[in-house]
Amino acid sequence: MTITKTLALALTLGISASALQAADLRIGLQEDPDILDPDQSRTFVGRIVYASLCDKLVDITPELEIVPQLATGWDWSDDGLELTMTLRDGVTFHDGTAFDAKAVVANIDRSQNMDESRRKSELTSITAAEAVDDLTVKFTLGAPDATLLAQLADRAGMMVSPTAATEAGVDFGLNPVCSGPFKFVERVQQDRIVLEKFTGYWDADAIHFDTVVFLPIPDTTVRLANLRSGDLDMLERLAATDVASVADDGFLLMEQAVSLGYQGITVNVANGERAASPIGENSAVRRALSLAIDRKVINQVVFEGAFAAGNQPFPPTSPWYNKDFPVPERDVAAARALLEEAGFADGITIEVQVPNNPVQMQLMQVVQAMAAEAGITVELLAKEFATLLSDQTAGAYTASQIGWSGRVDPDGNIHQFMTTDGGINDSHYSNPQVDELLNGARVSNDMATRKQSYDSALAILQDDMPIIYLYHQAWIWALDDKVQGFVPYPDGMIRLQGVSFSQ
Repeated sequence: MTITKTLALALTLGISASALQAADLRIGLQEDPDILDPDQSRTFVGRIVYASLCDKLVDITPELEIVPQLATGWDWSDDGLELTMTLRDGVTFHDGTAFDAKAVVANIDRSQNMDESRRKSELTSITAAEAVDDLTVKFTLGAPDATLLAQLADRAGMMVSPTAATEAGVDFGLNPVCSGPFKFVERVQQDRIVLEKFTGYWDADAIHFDTVVFLPIPDTTVRLANLRSGDLDMLERLAATDVASVADDGFLLMEQAVSLGYQGITVNVANGERAASPIGENSAVRRALSLAIDRKVINQVVFEGAFAAGNQPFPPTSPWYNKDFPVPERDVAAARALLEEAGFADGITIEVQVPNNPVQMQLMQVVQAMAAEAGITVELLAKEFATLLSDQTAGAYTASQIGWSGRVDPDGNIHQFMTTDGGINDSHYSNPQVDELLNGARVSNDMATRKQSYDSALAILQDDMPIIYLYHQAWIWALDDKVQGFVPYPDGMIRLQGVSFSQ
């Protein structure tokens, strides 16, 4: 039967032509992800793609409870040194490789031992992984680890095909093979990432799209215009300045969730030759810049009061926040005094790289104006986000405006950034006291004991300040009103289970 006859028959039966078209979901991203390899990647938008591509051992609920995904259950030994997981039966990777206990062991080995892996510091507590039988895996720990399940609810717990990973090696991210609801089709850098529904998915009935296309559009105005024109079906990180406009638009929906993360300025203190700068070599200069900034004004001017001022890796509303160090008021005189103490009475100039999107540029232009009044000249260098990250990792930067999407366990917001061998410690900051405190916080399941460790570490970091924290954002999504079933999560991910187009 020809396509024309098929359409004619459909219309005769009262079926719309659009119903015959594939259900293709188009999502606008604020940046282009880095490499699509859970062990090597670090971008927030990469994690959004992974939510459709790569299932994890465990997941979270909107209330931040850890729940089964590829693992259906787990038990801890009384001494906290063994974690035994029961795995979901009948799961396969996109290349047909079986998901079983041996696959989990291979994934943990890759995360811990691949030279390029960023997951090493997240899984240091695991000293052995053993396939007890096909659907049972046991992790032996060198010491109790209160963070492990939370780590396995993120990239460290994303399972990739051992077959594909072995064949591709370091180039796995060019053609990633996982076990999520969608499989990889193609990627055009700075243009699109295309996934198609995996018919062998264990929960296929919950997936209602044939393809999902992720489109990086850094300009928030352009991204929203694309949604309104019908070229996008949803977008992540709606600009706070557009909230009122979207709320008044009868054809759009909006969803929000409070973020677990932060935005700030990461300073290169020991990562190669570019660390040899006044702000990299002298903590007094970093504290001067911090005091020159009015965080509350930033929230009002740039974000119309939608976000929260911050000065720690945890928001002031978090139980892990150190209340002995509240968000500081702006103090230009104190900032100038610190510069003079550091030997820069005549002022300094620092270069800060910033993502090339309008919101972050506006943020840093406000910071630039505030800093100038304290004798600090801030030169802004706009970069595409993946390039910014690459340069930051390589030490090819002086300071970098960047954030972190946040994690369920407090360890995820601080340990890998502040410990000497942390997987995302691009400052190359190193303080043995901080290492001891943050490593100690990992081995206790007592909240009060962990809180004391974090408080002590944060007290040191208020002086050393390798990251100048600025604010804590809220995740805001805008959607075409035909999209139904979307549930906002505090981690900012887009989970497509149960999401569909209305008929």
